[in-house]
Amino acid sequence: MTQAIALSDATTQQRNTPAIGVFVAGDPRIDANSRQRCRNICQMVADVLAERVKLPDGSPVRVVWSPVLVDGEPQADIVAKQFQDAGVKVLVCTPDTWAFPQLSVISLLQQFPANTPINFTCGNSGPKPGVVFAHAINGALAQYGRLSHLNVGTWPDTGLHPPMTAGTAQALVDWAFAAVTTQALKGRRVVVFGHDSMGMETALAHVIPTRRQFGIEITRLDMKLLADMLNKKAYNADELKALRAFVDGHLGQRLELRDAVDSARFDQSLALYLITRDLLRDLDAVGGGFMSQLEWGSDRRGIPLPVADAMESFFNSTFDHNGRKAPTPFATEADVQGLLTMLFMSALTAGAPPLFMDFRKVWEPWELEQLAAQLGMTLPADELWVQKGLVDGDNSGSASLDWAAKPGASIDEIMAGVSMPRADEFYFPGLGNSVTFVSPGGLDGIAGRLTYSSLSGLFSLSWDEATTAEVPAKLAKALIQVTTAEWPHTFVAPKYATMGEYKHYPPANHFHMIQGLTPARLEYWMDLNNVLSQANWAARPPFIEGVDRPIPLW
Repeated sequence: MTQAIALSDATTQQRNTPAIGVFVAGDPRIDANSRQRCRNICQMVADVLAERVKLPDGSPVRVVWSPVLVDGEPQADIVAKQFQDAGVKVLVCTPDTWAFPQLSVISLLQQFPANTPINFTCGNSGPKPGVVFAHAINGALAQYGRLSHLNVGTWPDTGLHPPMTAGTAQALVDWAFAAVTTQALKGRRVVVFGHDSMGMETALAHVIPTRRQFGIEITRLDMKLLADMLNKKAYNADELKALRAFVDGHLGQRLELRDAVDSARFDQSLALYLITRDLLRDLDAVGGGFMSQLEWGSDRRGIPLPVADAMESFFNSTFDHNGRKAPTPFATEADVQGLLTMLFMSALTAGAPPLFMDFRKVWEPWELEQLAAQLGMTLPADELWVQKGLVDGDNSGSASLDWAAKPGASIDEIMAGVSMPRADEFYFPGLGNSVTFVSPGGLDGIAGRLTYSSLSGLFSLSWDEATTAEVPAKLAKALIQVTTAEWPHTFVAPKYATMGEYKHYPPANHFHMIQGLTPARLEYWMDLNNVLSQANWAARPPFIEGVDRPIPLW
């Protein structure tokens, strides 16, 4: 009698991370050398992906490839089973000869979930035209509503080992990052403490749409749990001393404390980091958010508690008292749309630190000129921020400490630019300490924000390429005095948006920035996740060759 098989009862955590499967469609009529060339190209593509593509936490992605040419249905079944056994959730096909779409790729693809990302990377070859097959299969899939991406690149028409060009590889890698991010975050969760703060409707946790569109679960916990755990001292006291020593050693007098009461409040803020970190680990979460205002630290009807700025900054940073770590995207004010924005941006860059900012003060060029004149300064005419203006991005929490220095800086160099003044008692009667710094200029990346509309039932992403402005110290000091000097400041200059557009089209009062993310990689991710792109700045063409991804056939 056949019996059911009992699986292991081990409770140790082992995340089912997505693997990339690379295969090649073939034609049984072609010669042996052409078949071997197909295998060699398949392996070349797989090796490029294995070398360059990472999971959201920066660890290597698993890449497998099959030497079996998918000539027809039997071979499709063989390769599909190989890939299923290997945990493949992302597919790449590398055609170099003609093949028959239904007999090969479609027979394989139908054995995977309908939303499995698939890419066709080929050379623009003439002798046995894989590019002809790539167009045929791409069109066939589009007819029945299956999304695929086509990467018509370049490698030599002849030779058993044709190398792909750098541009071909980059397009492939950008797509693969988007596909791996999409698949790796499905089934994961974020933890949000408290409800939507200050009635910010743009910060709402759209639980069901987020679950449906991204496969991400939002676990909601009350801030009372954190308050109770603080009161119970539910943290490792020795680790708290180590974290406090780390901050004291790096900041010295830049940690503003008047007395022992202030010092105890700051210790509470650091303890909150340890408590929340352990809760996120227990729940195997990839991100989090904390409501804070108003109930936690601002409502005098209760017992206001110290601000969580230090906690939020450490989560978003690539280090803490234990050394280097992967950032855990974490949103102040329980801003779930901001959290998702940072989560996806960071994942697409294999763990770059995300920046959370208020869309605070927009400075048009004439305003900068006016302020400079009052200071007796002449602005450098050739700087982008002088020509276009800038946004002073600053917020009381969630600023990644990495943004206090240039990429590649040591922990010591980063912390040398950070101060922690006392929190503004008017806004935060629970006091504690804010985090402040001024980001250096020349930090390039993408600035934007995810948003949701109940009219369409879809998420959109408002975005632009951007760089940080290197503002002279005298002018920078004057700029930050206009807003809140005690908070972090990053002066952002968008590439295409005018200040008039930037002022009127932000979808919320928060926006976010990441370094190392290309437009093409972001666009691939939006395609795969059905996110609408909102980059319709008047100065930006709808398609920029070599910058944007080719719009998929749909």
